[in-house]
Amino acid sequence: MDSRFTQGESSASSKFFYDVFLSFSGKDIRKTFLGHLDHRLRQHGFQIFKDDKSLRKGDVISPALEEGIEKSRISIVVLSTNYASSRWCLDELVKILECKEKLKQRVMPIFYDVEPTEVRKQTGEFGDGFAKLKKQFGDQSMEKWKAALTKVANLSGSELRILANGYYFLIQLLPLFAFTCHVSFSSVKLYII
Repeated sequence: MDSRFTQGESSASSKFFYDVFLSFSGKDIRKTFLGHLDHRLRQHGFQIFKDDKSLRKGDVISPALEEGIEKSRISIVVLSTNYASSRWCLDELVKILECKEKLKQRVMPIFYDVEPTEVRKQTGEFGDGFAKLKKQFGDQSMEKWKAALTKVANLSGSELRILANGYYFLIQLLPLFAFTCHVSFSSVKLYII
């Protein structure tokens, strides 16, 4: 058994290097909502792990992403239309939920233009993308991913329909992150651009 998962929350929390790990489908949100989210969190001093900025050229993606997840206090999972059509996203989600259970990390789902029910039951466009993976991957992977999607959809999260790229949503979200990350929010200023 991996010793990192037997030490509990108190010793694990001292090993966090990042405040937030962002899990997302770049196809849906990289140039819209994700850009705003990443900018606002960094602007207020949060250390972010995001696959396109935290990985150096030549890194093997899977182990680097797993390490990023393990070393993050919170994982924000932005569930969007194409999230479930990506093997990388689904493998990240499985690892994120494993760390939630074993390292007591927080997971904050954001349902971006999908409803929790669509994620939970893999229906609608979200489910269509997931179903396409069945042709490429075996039942064992599909069941593991399905269980992870159901579990994350059952967590308390935020539903966000596309509205001004979610910018105003971020204003409400930042104080919650500060509280969860144990960062003083008294000096944080909110700017409306």
